[in-house]
Amino acid sequence: MQIKFGTDGWRGIIARDFTFENLSLVAQATMDYLNREGLGDKGLVIGYDRRFLSRDFARRVAEIAAGNGIHVRLTEDYTPTPAVSWAVRECGAGAGVMITASHNPPEYNGFKIKEAFGGSALPATTLILEEIVAYNQGNGRRIIAIPYDEALKKGAIELFDPCEGYFHQLSRYVDLDLIAKAGIRAVVDPMYGAGCGFIPRLLPGVDEIHNSENPLFGGQAPEPIGQHLQELSALLKGGKYTVGLALDGDADRIGAVDENGDFFSSHYIFTVILRHLIEHKKMTGAVVKTVSTTRMVDLLAEKFGLELFETPIGFKHICELMLERDILMGGEESGGLGVKGHIPERDGILLGLLLLEAVAVSGKGLRQLLDETMDDIGHFYYQRIDRRIENTAKEQLIERLRSHPPTTIDGQLVAATNFSDGFKFIFENGDWLLIRPSGTEPVLRLYSEAGTLDQVERFLRQGVMIAGC
Repeated sequence: MQIKFGTDGWRGIIARDFTFENLSLVAQATMDYLNREGLGDKGLVIGYDRRFLSRDFARRVAEIAAGNGIHVRLTEDYTPTPAVSWAVRECGAGAGVMITASHNPPEYNGFKIKEAFGGSALPATTLILEEIVAYNQGNGRRIIAIPYDEALKKGAIELFDPCEGYFHQLSRYVDLDLIAKAGIRAVVDPMYGAGCGFIPRLLPGVDEIHNSENPLFGGQAPEPIGQHLQELSALLKGGKYTVGLALDGDADRIGAVDENGDFFSSHYIFTVILRHLIEHKKMTGAVVKTVSTTRMVDLLAEKFGLELFETPIGFKHICELMLERDILMGGEESGGLGVKGHIPERDGILLGLLLLEAVAVSGKGLRQLLDETMDDIGHFYYQRIDRRIENTAKEQLIERLRSHPPTTIDGQLVAATNFSDGFKFIFENGDWLLIRPSGTEPVLRLYSEAGTLDQVERFLRQGVMIAGC
């Protein structure tokens, strides 16, 4: 099969696409790349999440790294992606590999590459890796590996716990004492994923749900969106807690529930934390967001005189800008958010702690903080819907929208377009509709933001009609 890297790494359905054979091809190509670039001598960090066979997949990658003369530091247990990314930089490793399919459904697994700077592999790097995989397949490249137990005994594979260094970094960035003294009644839903236990270890008063090992993730994708957080929402509505935090399967994405028990989307989180960084932590820098992210970020950047960049979806594009420029904060609609002074990487755990810090500093709930900002810059409504679409229909839709994009939608003139990633139609008052095929699943995603919920729903209905799905 042809191995393609999507928005963050290579992912596939276990036993159909994501097999030990295909994983070995990708791992061998990765080691060939690291040795060719002189990075192999610096070693490799490998981590894994709680998905089915993740530990075994991680050990297979370690065997191949060892076989290619690359020293491996393998996490001794499941670990959040941001902890692995931090370990890559802290250890001075040449790269990192994380076995995870992030927020994808339980039947998926994946292979994420982290570069030496501690962030997602840049597009140029993943393109090279795809080329090496294809070349190796075409030329019968032999997979070189040392059996796991033998490599462990020789010291070619070393087990380690990345938590100490990662926790030290988080405690440096966020005032944990301030949060603890504020007495915030908080609960975390790690969605059975790799973030289980991490926030309560830093803040012992915080409770946690869905923290047992469950590779089926309770029968749903471990994505922290409203429809997946009903139990968390019920706890908040019950009055025992005032803040609810949620992490995706590998804890690099964040979701939340406010003091009213209502879902608090990544757009709201981005908005609240950006203002917190500027006003309370006195931090500066530019802001970067993806094409599907709220316009509130644009307006906040304008209010505080910050330069704004917009990128295609995928944190690797944000990471690229964070490496090139002084970026205060970057984020995407899916809950991946990163901040200055850390690693150029999404970190759901750090962002959750920053939310708690914003609440502690202000003495206000999440919804109160958001309402204050919306009173300042305007009120916005946002929705995303997903529709299954087969590859042939997806390709036909892409060709049709490229060659004959609509000039009006729901009776409104399209004032501008952005086709850098999907098809974004922007209207004269700033409202917008985005039609975008997923990069990792047979899914079409439709997004809209407008000044009224009714308008958002009308745009989405029109988007479904345009897509024909």
